[in-house]
Amino acid sequence: MLYETQQERCEALAEYMINHNATVRQAAREYAVSKSTVHKDITVRLRHINPKLYQAVKDVLEKNKSERHLRGGEATRQKYLNSREVAIKKKPR
Repeated sequence: MLYETQQERCEALAEYMINHNATVRQAAREYAVSKSTVHKDITVRLRHINPKLYQAVKDVLEKNKSERHLRGGEATRQKYLNSREVAIKKKPR
C-alpha cells in the first residue's frame, strides 16, 4: 500500500488501528512498515496533522498498553503448552 504523502499514511494507520482495535505490531504488519514507523506516525506526526484522529488513536494505544501484560502471559502459556505437547509426542514408549 503506497501513499503519496506521510500525512496519508499517518491517517490510514490511525484509522486502521481505531477500526480494528489493532496493536502497533498488527498495523505494522498490515501496512508493511516497521513498528517504529507506525509508532512515530501515530504519536508524533498525527498530533500535528489531525488532532482529533490523534486523540482517538491515543485511546486505542492506552487500552493496548494496559492489556499487554495479558497478551504476553497468554503467549507464554501457549509456548509452554506447545512445548509440553511436543515432549509428550517425542517420548518413547
